[in-house]
Amino acid sequence: MISLPAPKPEVMARRAEIIAGLQALVPGDGVIGEAVRLKPYETDGLSAYRQPPLAVVLPTTTEQVAKVLAYCHANGVRVVPRGAGTSLSGGALPLADAVVLGMMRMNRILEVDYDNRLAVVEAGVTNLGITNHVAADGFFYAPDPSSQLACMIGGNVNMNSGGAHCLKYGVTANNLLGLKLVTIEGEILEVGGRHLDAAGYDWLGLLTGSEGQLAVITEVTVRILHSPEGQRAMLAAFTANEIAGEAVDAIIASGIIPVALEFMDRPAIHACEAFAHAGYPLDAEAMLIIEVEGSTAEQDMLLGRLKEICERFAPISLKVAETAEQSLAIWKGRKGAFGAVGRISPDYLCMDGTIPTGQLPFVLKRIGEMSASYGLQVANIFHAGDGNLHPLIMFDANNPKSFHDAEQFGADILTLCVEVGGCLTGEHGVGVEKRDLMPVQFTPFELDQMRALKAAFDPGWLLNPAKVFPLEGNAAFAVAPLRTAA
Repeated sequence: MISLPAPKPEVMARRAEIIAGLQALVPGDGVIGEAVRLKPYETDGLSAYRQPPLAVVLPTTTEQVAKVLAYCHANGVRVVPRGAGTSLSGGALPLADAVVLGMMRMNRILEVDYDNRLAVVEAGVTNLGITNHVAADGFFYAPDPSSQLACMIGGNVNMNSGGAHCLKYGVTANNLLGLKLVTIEGEILEVGGRHLDAAGYDWLGLLTGSEGQLAVITEVTVRILHSPEGQRAMLAAFTANEIAGEAVDAIIASGIIPVALEFMDRPAIHACEAFAHAGYPLDAEAMLIIEVEGSTAEQDMLLGRLKEICERFAPISLKVAETAEQSLAIWKGRKGAFGAVGRISPDYLCMDGTIPTGQLPFVLKRIGEMSASYGLQVANIFHAGDGNLHPLIMFDANNPKSFHDAEQFGADILTLCVEVGGCLTGEHGVGVEKRDLMPVQFTPFELDQMRALKAAFDPGWLLNPAKVFPLEGNAAFAVAPLRTAA
């Protein structure tokens, strides 16, 4: 079970004073303090854990963010940055004495520069909102997490989010040019810029994926790309998970880089077909969705080669889309997969580990064995091309044993990922979910180096505390800020 630090008594005792101080900085309805209105902010996508915050602040400008952070720093108040709350690792889980800094009102697209293929947007713009804004002019923003309709670009940067099409185009880090951010002291900084490879240290690389531990991001400069001439998908179904894993390994080894290479196992196939009626083969144990793009001739060539590779593994079904409509039908079930599994299980944990693609057959076999051992069903839906696993462990949150077993099962899967040469997370972040597993991957010395870096940006450990690092050991790096007049 995940533990959280005890609230600071001195902060809780001054709750009304702190809320009044914040209302002076963000007037109108920009500060929420009533218990009933705090409920929507007590959890994120990892909804098994809940904790109402001290207050919620909804700024509309970078300058307001700076004033709020300076106030919280001066008064020793913890701050949890939050976008849309789609994090699946508890990354936006509040503390009882923390202010949630919600970025959803900072949702303007500030500039689009087609000549230099970039857009400058505020942190509260949704992922899909960027593509929708530039699509009519033949451009798009490449990273496409499954929550792209709701998730916000600031959260994508904090978690270094990916998506189905990141096999070819890369994750968030590969599509960023610059950031505007605010430190805990209220200082406004800009890193990167409007071009690749800014001079000096790679601050952009450091901040991307830092999970709100170092600063609060308010503006993002992203790369936008020309839309491809066209794209088509194919569906390959197999008699076993391990065989589908071998096919994935063969595709990557061939040198072909599809736009997307997605995996679904039997429970996922059945759940998605019942939900979306996409025409998936219900007699398959595993299925791959493979998409390519380019001119019609290029698509034909790539799909022909991919079909030849898949045929080496005796597929029970091979379906190549001939039209855009047929491709959309193939994707229909995959895009709704998480919701589809929610229809057949009261609760599920969505894991997020990454492995070398050559280890897919072995890891899938071990997950199946673990599933039988724990007596918990798993639906495997993941980005197979880059080895980013998303096993969905089904359980009942109303049954404490079921919940405990699901968490332990998830920890075993993530430990297995590290053991075969992978890592604890691919795109969901560490949050609180994987926090206590960090010593599985990192030595005490390595963790201390990361803590020292965190402390350099945030000496009082006020930004998104109790995330990423195991709680034991953090106190040695925290310097309590001096309280000043409000």
